[in-house]
Amino acid sequence: MKTIDKLGPLAGRRVLVRADLNVPLDGQTITDDGRIRASLPTIEALADAGAKVIVMAHLGRPKGAPDPKYSLAPVAARLSELMGRPVAFAADTVGPAAHAAVASLADGGVALLENLRFNPGETSKDEKERGAFADELAALGDVFVSDGFGVVHRKQASVYDIAQRLPAAVGGLVLTEVESLRKATENPARPYAVVLGGSKVSDKLGVIENLLDKADLLLIGGGMAFTFLAAKGYEIGASLLEADQIPTVQGYLDKATRNGVEIVLPTDVVVARTFAPDAEHKVVAAGGIPAGWMGLDIGPASAAQFREKILGAGTVVWNGPMGVFEFPAFAEGTKAVAQAIVDSSAFSIVGGGDSAAAVRLLGFPEAGFSHISTGGGASLGFLEGKSLPGVAVLEG
Repeated sequence: MKTIDKLGPLAGRRVLVRADLNVPLDGQTITDDGRIRASLPTIEALADAGAKVIVMAHLGRPKGAPDPKYSLAPVAARLSELMGRPVAFAADTVGPAAHAAVASLADGGVALLENLRFNPGETSKDEKERGAFADELAALGDVFVSDGFGVVHRKQASVYDIAQRLPAAVGGLVLTEVESLRKATENPARPYAVVLGGSKVSDKLGVIENLLDKADLLLIGGGMAFTFLAAKGYEIGASLLEADQIPTVQGYLDKATRNGVEIVLPTDVVVARTFAPDAEHKVVAAGGIPAGWMGLDIGPASAAQFREKILGAGTVVWNGPMGVFEFPAFAEGTKAVAQAIVDSSAFSIVGGGDSAAAVRLLGFPEAGFSHISTGGGASLGFLEGKSLPGVAVLEG
């Protein structure tokens, strides 16, 4: 992939940067600015080089039209605070406000365009519509830098099409993400352990299928574990279940046995009568969940077993929490996995999304992990062995 240094001198040039600033909001308050902070090094390096930096990003899933609740205005304010310099905010993407903001930029100045997804061309499946929007974006810049790893698995105007219209390079964040994931998947230090959690097996079918040919062991927790337990004939009470996936999961268990891949499932779980932070709860054996009770976390014996496996691994990739970590009563399994990774000597990747949010919410030092991905979907796509359009277009 072409890197920024191959673009030549950038002083005075307009550099369009696709960043991933899709942060969680509570009204106008950003509750986790991790993605903004992860984007800073590339933006600051370009500004310090004298470029006129035009940042493009999205927030949420608006329906291709302006929606105030998805405005990037709070992000512009936070970006300005973190950079310690003004960040101009354009109230549209390719309209008069965007052109005025770009025209007023001095060398080293930074502007943020409004939510790209306010324009239907950004996410359109129609190549002509998407290309037309990419043309309008390209008119705002001289070169393009792709630095939003959280969107490189999307074939979208600001990710894929624009890279075909301007001299393009990969930013430092995406480069680090790709190099880290390649290190973990192409020639991993063994044993290679993958910890998978989250709610649904169906979200990770391709990943599991691919890992059964690559990993040495899979540790499975979260809501998705109950479909695995049900596939083994266990009673799971009112726990989350994707019954239609049981045959697929049984096939995975058989394939794991054939391939010599160890699949580690919870042996005990924390169950509750209701899904609430103050719900009555208790620890039971994984095969003995009472009727009407639901599993909301792995239990202490499972957490200890997962820790032992993680400490013995050479490479650990973690994607998905072990339970409802937002509720303190059901956060211990996720805490145990995070602590085990911090304590291990393995090369470790936290695969973005809820796992990265859990690391920050539960107060773990980010330096305790080799790499924390900013893109849950993109990192899953990589683990699945898929070609990522936003990466592929920059290669060669």
